[in-house]
Amino acid sequence: MHYKYLIAEEGRNKNGNLQYLDELKRMARQKRNNPTKAEEIFWNKVLKYDKVKYRFLRQKPIDKFILDFYCSKLLLAIEIDGDSHKDKTKLDLERDIFLEKYNIETIRYTNEQVFNDLKNIKMDIIEKIKIREKIIYY
Repeated sequence: MHYKYLIAEEGRNKNGNLQYLDELKRMARQKRNNPTKAEEIFWNKVLKYDKVKYRFLRQKPIDKFILDFYCSKLLLAIEIDGDSHKDKTKLDLERDIFLEKYNIETIRYTNEQVFNDLKNIKMDIIEKIKIREKIIYY
């Protein structure tokens, strides 16, 4: 089965891709052009040029959300949570539960982890990708 069709039909557009609100396109572009310092480091050192074997997109709109990083082949989102997320843990949990109905798994790291422990984050992502491959492709 193709990974695209692991997503419920009501979440897909006529081409089979994930739907999103049109107004998020502009916001996502702005966020791509002005990343946080942690997102910029994470992108350049961990994900850019398919360093973890899969292509991730930055600031990907999905439904009513913009994901920091998203891999469509793995249905995997990576969020880099800054200080503003300390007061939003309930909203982040609700968002993660919402994305699960599209079979999208969310991995979260903090800014501090990105700044201080990038090597272990990369190893963690590689391990989680191996697990995700088994779920998606087997």
